[in-house]
Amino acid sequence: MLRVDGISKDWKEFHLREITLEVKEGEHFIVLGPSGAGKTVLLEIIAGIIEPDEGKVYLNGSDVTDLPPEKRGLTYVPQDYALFPNMSVFDNIAFGLKVRKIPKPKIESKVKEISRVLGIEHLLHRKPRTLSGGEQQRVALARALVVEPPLILLDEPFANLDVPTRARLLGEMKRWREELGFTALHVTHSFEEAISLGDRVGVMLDGRLVQVGNVREVFSKPTSEEVARFLGFENIIEGIAEGRKLRVNGIEIELPVEVEGKVRVGLRPEDIIISTEPIRSSARNEFKAVVESTEELGPLVRVHLSLGNLSLVAFITRSSMLELGIEKGKEVYISFKASALHVF
Repeated sequence: MLRVDGISKDWKEFHLREITLEVKEGEHFIVLGPSGAGKTVLLEIIAGIIEPDEGKVYLNGSDVTDLPPEKRGLTYVPQDYALFPNMSVFDNIAFGLKVRKIPKPKIESKVKEISRVLGIEHLLHRKPRTLSGGEQQRVALARALVVEPPLILLDEPFANLDVPTRARLLGEMKRWREELGFTALHVTHSFEEAISLGDRVGVMLDGRLVQVGNVREVFSKPTSEEVARFLGFENIIEGIAEGRKLRVNGIEIELPVEVEGKVRVGLRPEDIIISTEPIRSSARNEFKAVVESTEELGPLVRVHLSLGNLSLVAFITRSSMLELGIEKGKEVYISFKASALHVF
């Protein structure tokens, strides 16, 4: 389907370096990275809006690197949706079909069908300015999908939506894909979108694609410390390993695998259990700790813990914090499973 081979580009403050990836037919491929990683620049190179400094773009085996956007047959949904404000919803959706000189009866049929699938049949007479953010997004997707492109490019498609609307449309996107069978390359900074929609994910940091794999593999087994930190492994612990034991500042931690020598392991804050009493569980790593500080993050609380010279961060709910009486200086018990540790 799509192959990007060694793409590099210096564009304003963004710098892409030797990006290589493949998107298979029928796949929803997510490029996941923080703001400023160069994700949109990559999409615009694939779309033909920006020329790469180096590298090639192939579509179904053909080199399209030098073709203008209209010759590539792809559709691109930018973050702001770019709907035509002076046109009705019907005419916005029909635009690509009219450009392709599709007969009028066929246009009407296809617009009504895609509108039915995306639940916007009742909006066809409206202008974009009268629509909600979620409705505008549906129209932009309908306009992109109605021409049946080989690949749809999605640039942060849910970024401008409120939380309830985003959650609802994430679920609906799965259904639309099943019903319409489209292939998508979707860039985002949202872990939720990657986990909910992605077949495979590529992590982009500082203009480089640093890890590619299926979603479960990437999120559970980051290949480097920088990927681990980005994916939420806030606790990076360095020590000396002997078999399944990691010694860190006088503390012995059980590992999930046997390793030797100096290593680093990653541990997510949500994998640490906090209790005011010894914890009876299958977790092999249990320690006494002291609460150094807390940070309230809405319904969650980040708890900074000290185990002698080792510092860890854990997440608990706000209600659990109040119930346990978690505050600075309090002694607690913490535990985590060996399987929660990822060895780099």
